[in-house]
Amino acid sequence: MKLLLAPALLFLFQATVQAQTISGSIKDDAGKPAEKATVSLLNAKDSSIVKLNAAKADGGYQFESINNGRYLVMATSVGYAAAYSAAFDYKSANLKLEPIILTKSGTQLTGVVVTARRPLVEVKADKMIVNVEGTVNATGNDGIDLLRRSPGVMVDKDDNISMAGKNGVEVYIDGKPSPLKGSELGNYLRSLQSTSIESIELITNPSAKYEAAGNAGIINIRLKKDKSLGTNGTLTAGYNIGIYSKYNGGLSLNHRGRKFNAFGNYNYSQGLNNNILTLNRDVADTLFDQRTNMIMDRKSHNMKAGVDYYINSKSTVGIMGNATLNDDGFNSNGPMPITPKNTNIVDRILQANTVTKGNRDNYNLNANYKYADTSGHELNVDLDYARFNNKNNQQVSNIYYAADGSTILNKNLYRMYTPTGIDIYSIKTDYQQRFFKGTLGYGFKLGWVNTNNDFQRFDNNGPTEKPDLNNSNKFDYKENINAGYVNYNRQFKGFLIQAGLRVENTNSQGQSTGLVWNAGGNRYDNYDSTLKRNYTDLFPSAAITINKNPMRQWNFTYSRRIDRPNYSLLNPFEFALNDYTFMKGNTQLTPQYTNSFGVTYTYKYKLNTTLNYSHIKDMFAQIVDVTDGSKSFQTTKNLASQDVISLNISYPFSYKSYSLFTNLSSNYSKFKADFGGGSRVINTDAFAGNLFTQSTLRFAKTWTAELSTLYISPFIWQGAFKGKAMGFVDAGLQKTIMKGKGTLKGSVSDIFKTMRFRGTSDYAGQYTRVGANWESRQFKMNFTYRFGSAQIKSARQRKTGLDDEKNRAGDSGGTGGAPGQGSPK
Repeated sequence: MKLLLAPALLFLFQATVQAQTISGSIKDDAGKPAEKATVSLLNAKDSSIVKLNAAKADGGYQFESINNGRYLVMATSVGYAAAYSAAFDYKSANLKLEPIILTKSGTQLTGVVVTARRPLVEVKADKMIVNVEGTVNATGNDGIDLLRRSPGVMVDKDDNISMAGKNGVEVYIDGKPSPLKGSELGNYLRSLQSTSIESIELITNPSAKYEAAGNAGIINIRLKKDKSLGTNGTLTAGYNIGIYSKYNGGLSLNHRGRKFNAFGNYNYSQGLNNNILTLNRDVADTLFDQRTNMIMDRKSHNMKAGVDYYINSKSTVGIMGNATLNDDGFNSNGPMPITPKNTNIVDRILQANTVTKGNRDNYNLNANYKYADTSGHELNVDLDYARFNNKNNQQVSNIYYAADGSTILNKNLYRMYTPTGIDIYSIKTDYQQRFFKGTLGYGFKLGWVNTNNDFQRFDNNGPTEKPDLNNSNKFDYKENINAGYVNYNRQFKGFLIQAGLRVENTNSQGQSTGLVWNAGGNRYDNYDSTLKRNYTDLFPSAAITINKNPMRQWNFTYSRRIDRPNYSLLNPFEFALNDYTFMKGNTQLTPQYTNSFGVTYTYKYKLNTTLNYSHIKDMFAQIVDVTDGSKSFQTTKNLASQDVISLNISYPFSYKSYSLFTNLSSNYSKFKADFGGGSRVINTDAFAGNLFTQSTLRFAKTWTAELSTLYISPFIWQGAFKGKAMGFVDAGLQKTIMKGKGTLKGSVSDIFKTMRFRGTSDYAGQYTRVGANWESRQFKMNFTYRFGSAQIKSARQRKTGLDDEKNRAGDSGGTGGAPGQGSPK
């Protein structure tokens, strides 16, 4: 086994541990040294203890021989409440932290409880971490709502996600990439409640360890994991009210012992949601004024269960399964007056009504093996399988009335049944060890995705329903990606380097089959539209961190990334909202590539400034085009290029019980494209920005108040839409009850109802105005109750065999739990 994990050749270059230190001081609230205070170095990831120490007579402390990582320091003393440093990154250099101040407590400490209060947002050179857990205004929100509130993230009316002005974002759940995009991904994220989400990682400069997909980077949603020993659990219940009522609740159980960790949870949510869509189109000879009222009925069940078994202090095996079951109803209706330009008088009104029933079921199974020893060798192996079953049954009614709104002129009635099945298989292996006084990591991943889409349309205009073969087809899509990577990082005196190279071989094939009328228009002919692509790409990445003075750090990064068109963008099916408005895929869509350069300056671990430049080739853009004279369809095409310069500045401020986090994101974008000259040329540039703030005030020991604000300036969306300014103001209040075991939260989102989408497009002779409103203003209540053991591993337990390696292995209880093809390695 050791020969497999650490070849003899590589042992020749193992790094020696340098005697670099982490030091600081502990003071009481009078400013005097806190002699003999207990000082604990904790993992920032899970609050587990790395090392223990005691403050000296002058209050000073010091930790030596610490591996690179992210930590925080906790100080405790009899008669004082536990106090914490800010989380920090340690990279094998002498590091001195700011003093930690202890404040008197009304009760004596009976034990060491290692649960650190994390700030709302933590900013690192390569990512920003939004700590959802514990924030009041996250109450009652789902995954989509939380992304809308994340700094620098935009979610449009179709649930497309952009970050830092770029639209190629890959979403991960617990480190596993999701194959879902657009509205399907949005529906899945809506099934995740804030009570089950711990944090959201906005990774703007992924290393070679991560998959190359995502030109804007990666959004990784971390689900909650229980790290306590013994048996424990959490019960949650929530209620929201906007226009309609919404309910959510959940139960999680965990038992962690010396040899195994068993865990499971269940969450349920349901409720009606109201959306209003306005679409005004001005085409060559006609004006269309469409207003659609949409009511969505969502029911979601989320379940997860698994077991980790600790073979020994170095090895752990685990198995985990989870399922998401969604039942959705969707009703839309609304009039669309049609006005010829030559008369400027409404001559008919289209009343389009849609009734949709659907379900989306997702099942995942993960088996994993982990090995880690004290000399720096780590091996991770993951086997994953995921299955998605999506079914949609939609009844569409198009009734044309005369201008009086009561005389029926004609009808067009049809039904669409669209089942989709997705199977995902992957195997992934990652290995790292010390090498040439640094860390060398390498690994591979093999992944397969098989997608089957059946689009069946039925004509209901006659006395009986009959198949509409001319508007039905099938689309099967297969994708195989074989990847390998190597990544190396090393700390020198005053600077850290990281360099990596990833190679990905992509093999994809799509086949659309069906029937069409022949040239004579008197019979059906078979057609087969097949696309096939095979290509191999190299994706280098590099970073240099200058940390000679830890209080003033510079970080320079470069990466090359790709976004492949997924089956939903390639699928040539036509999804109709009514007779005049529909969406369809584009089989000619090719991958888009991005080269990104970034520089980050960090001052005293607080003020973070990041400047980034990206050049995107063959960018994906949503285009609203015209067909048959006046019909409008939305599709995705490759723009020629996009250049984006973005600036992000963040700063946390705190004084006693008050804290404020401010984040300013801005970007300048230049779009260029030519789809045939004239009105089909896009050459535009725009500046956009958003400002996010969150104020937190803790008072009367058990109360917390929060105020969150977001302003989004006018912006350009995907090169074609000009969006107007939008934003929100949220306010919330939290009360701790039941001796700290219970928490009550209440909040009001979007108090002034300013979070709404407004946009215009002028393309291909069609001027379009789009508006989207949803139940953004809601009153939300949530109750959380924690029961059972709440003790993380202590120093005494370390002596009885639960050492650091077991603790780290035991944290795998939450790996997995999402639609995806394996972890980001």
